[in-house]
Amino acid sequence: MKTHKKIYPELVAPAGDWASVHAATSAGADAVYFGVKTLNMRHEASNFDLLEIKKVINFLHERGVKGYLTVNTIIMEADRPKLRRILKEAKAAEVNAVILWDTAALSMAMEAGLKVHLSTQASVASADAVAFYARLGVSRIVLARECTLDDIQQITREVKKRKIPCDLEAFVHGAMCVSISGRCFLSELSFDKSANRGECLQPCRREFAIRDVDDESQYILGQDYVLSPKDLCAIDFLDKLMESGLVAFKIEGRMRSPEYIRVVVRAYRKAMDAFCKGKLTTKLKGDLKKDVQKVYNRGFSSGFYFGTPSKKDMSQGLGHTHEKVYIGEVKKFYAKIQVADIRVQGGVLKKGDTILFIGNSTPALETKIKEMQSDHVFIKEAPKGSAVGVKLPFVVRPKDKVFIWKKRESV
Repeated sequence: MKTHKKIYPELVAPAGDWASVHAATSAGADAVYFGVKTLNMRHEASNFDLLEIKKVINFLHERGVKGYLTVNTIIMEADRPKLRRILKEAKAAEVNAVILWDTAALSMAMEAGLKVHLSTQASVASADAVAFYARLGVSRIVLARECTLDDIQQITREVKKRKIPCDLEAFVHGAMCVSISGRCFLSELSFDKSANRGECLQPCRREFAIRDVDDESQYILGQDYVLSPKDLCAIDFLDKLMESGLVAFKIEGRMRSPEYIRVVVRAYRKAMDAFCKGKLTTKLKGDLKKDVQKVYNRGFSSGFYFGTPSKKDMSQGLGHTHEKVYIGEVKKFYAKIQVADIRVQGGVLKKGDTILFIGNSTPALETKIKEMQSDHVFIKEAPKGSAVGVKLPFVVRPKDKVFIWKKRESV
């Protein structure tokens, strides 16, 4: 297979908390996007305090990773002072760009001298639209989710031909929305929680009951989840996207867990690096897809890349093969001997279990227990309430949560 040394798209990963920031950077992300506790489309994520922006950006820049701040909700008149303060902090923190789509936010970001990436919610799906936003000063656009691979190739060719000074990005993995570019009103209609203000409760993911008008019969719509699409997964055709002219691939998931971020980012990092070396084989794609199937998903589809999704692209329920089960907490870590003192607080910990450590500074690290001790005696099981020492190949920290990582019984 031929190598592709000149093709190096940026891998952009999500982060909703500090554990996810660590997970994304350790897994090989080139950039991380995150939000503060207001005016972003994942209001229900943990997010970061306004004054943490500088801390997050410093952490990323020290590791050679870019940081993008999301302010991608609709901006109401009452939001203007709050937005101005956020943008001021973003400028002072030296964020690499802000992600937005509301024109008020765009205007204020330009006034603040910030680099702007246009969110997919702007539904940009043509070179003319790219040119329009480029004239306004936008430096990168996340193309509409509804663009096919052919659309993207045509747009990137036209942008290059017309020398439009704007880069293009697209999503490659994560949740898909039933509405055009995520502009949905179902959550607001049902629960007064606006998706366009970052408060979506995702009622589309639920089962629904329908009744006839005479109330004589009732049906449950859940098996096919008619309003809930499968998750996007582009690993099978990542080589085509690598040659499409896109400068960045985005992973969705600021409300997903740290282990999800680590597994998915690591898989796409391996796939992209393998492509550049001419080693992205069908077998490697299959192996990497199995990896991402382990973490939370609703089943996978190719989204709109090869045409409008059909009924087969609707979710049949949860599709991940593995789950984490809480087992306890790290009480102490002995660095010289690489041993964690774990307090078992739920269930039974056994030799041979795969355990997962998650903490603010611990990026969802996993290992298989080869041996464990209690009071300097080797044991095979540690029941609830006991303390056990486990030797690890990595560093963990006091108060890190410990989980057993195992196959789901229902899969």
